[in-house]
Amino acid sequence: MGNTTQKSQETEVEEPGQLQQEEDSNFTCEICIEPMLAIRKFKNGSLCKHPFCLDCIAKYIEVKVEETTGCIECPGLNCKQLLDPLSCNCIISKPIFEKWCDHLCDSTVLGSESCYCPYQDCSVLVLNECRDKLTKIKCPNCKKSFCFLCKIPWHAGYQCNESRHLRDRNDILVGELIEEKKWTRCYNCGHSVERVSGCRDMKCKCGVRFCHQCGGPFHFGPCSHRRCGAVLCNLFIFVVLSALCYFLYFEIHSRSRR
Repeated sequence: MGNTTQKSQETEVEEPGQLQQEEDSNFTCEICIEPMLAIRKFKNGSLCKHPFCLDCIAKYIEVKVEETTGCIECPGLNCKQLLDPLSCNCIISKPIFEKWCDHLCDSTVLGSESCYCPYQDCSVLVLNECRDKLTKIKCPNCKKSFCFLCKIPWHAGYQCNESRHLRDRNDILVGELIEEKKWTRCYNCGHSVERVSGCRDMKCKCGVRFCHQCGGPFHFGPCSHRRCGAVLCNLFIFVVLSALCYFLYFEIHSRSRR
């Protein structure tokens, strides 16, 4: 029994060396079924390892690229790994590699929300790679701000549904002033309100109460709008603290009577 255990341990130690020896040894390509030298074996980076020769992989990629395919899967049976373009660059021609890269770029654009910069002196393609709900963004090329939803220069101080009603340069300047001063416009009448201090509960001259933080109808408790985060209304905090103090006073007064 002791000899058997020792032999199995020796086998386990030798396995990594054996695997490395198999990788460096000659092989038979599973595509053309021809015996090949080890130096002719294709290596798909660290993604997967199959016995394919360089010539067969190069022809396979050329056929797939001509089929306007961007993401090329490994030809291995039941293998879902994609071929690494950088690992294949040295075995295919430059025109094929460039065409493959173009297909990859096209598939990326089709899979992501995109728009063109609205400024005539730029017009670069901008991708929403993070897949977030974007509004105001800065063009990575010209560094100018524009609205990703409206596809127009940034309409400071105005909502997207109001941007089409901007009449002239004065409207744009007013909007920029609203944004700079951090004023909030009433959702009912559009009147701009500045909060110097106090609660975010605002009462407009039109009689509507709204949240100064997000511009929507006023609400107690944490604001659910992304602009507000977890901001609590001062009035809400005051009411809660007052109720707590009243409860403690009533509890202490009741115990003192006992």
